[in-house]
Amino acid sequence: MSPRGGERSPESRAAVRGNPSFVWRAGQERRLRRILDWAPRPLARILVDGCGVGLYVRALQMHVPEVHGVDIEGTYLERARENAAGAHLLLGRGEALPYHDGVFDLVLSHEVLEHVADDRAAAREMVRVLRPGGRAIVFVPNRLYPFETHGIYWRGKYIFGNIPLVNYLPDPVRGHLAPHVRAYTRRGLLSLFRGQPVRVCHLATIFPGYDNLAARLPTLGRWIRRITYGLEATALAGLGLSHFLVVEKVGGNDR
Repeated sequence: MSPRGGERSPESRAAVRGNPSFVWRAGQERRLRRILDWAPRPLARILVDGCGVGLYVRALQMHVPEVHGVDIEGTYLERARENAAGAHLLLGRGEALPYHDGVFDLVLSHEVLEHVADDRAAAREMVRVLRPGGRAIVFVPNRLYPFETHGIYWRGKYIFGNIPLVNYLPDPVRGHLAPHVRAYTRRGLLSLFRGQPVRVCHLATIFPGYDNLAARLPTLGRWIRRITYGLEATALAGLGLSHFLVVEKVGGNDR
């Protein structure tokens, strides 16, 4: 979605905007199951806010009659049209969604809010386009995850990769190293929806899918998944990769 300030080098485009999911694997499938489990009923019209190349749009088309997607990157939308034939795709920004009020049953924001210029405005827009009783499902990076997965800037250069312990640094230091991406505490994420006509249905933390590891070392990948997925039901859940938030719009009558 929208960049947070100017790009520092050509390779920083991915850092500022984020890389969408290019391949559908077990990690995405696991998240899809959670999305469908928490989706409202009836479920006839969905918006994928920040749809990237359309993999979640395509997956949701198998379950929902009408799926829309919006993204700020025209090149991604071109690929999304190839990946998700029949979906309704538009170029747009999360802070100013090109839709009327109250038209969607579900809005999915998957690892997008951390990249937009104004995350509070983007949260307001998600709520605005929901019908009463509709839900927004949000995935964002967890500030307590031991790695910053979007890389950092060091001495004016962007360093790609999983950088340990950056998220544990004080805000000014983390902001200097990773000005291109946010990571959220539970309180910080919830504050984006404060004062809006929503109720919190669910807030949890989930661990990664370890898809690359599982592809190289299947046995080790299965064991790490088993162990860390088990941690999601313990006090150590707070160390997971992403927050998973479900909010429901209140007031008025359902369509």
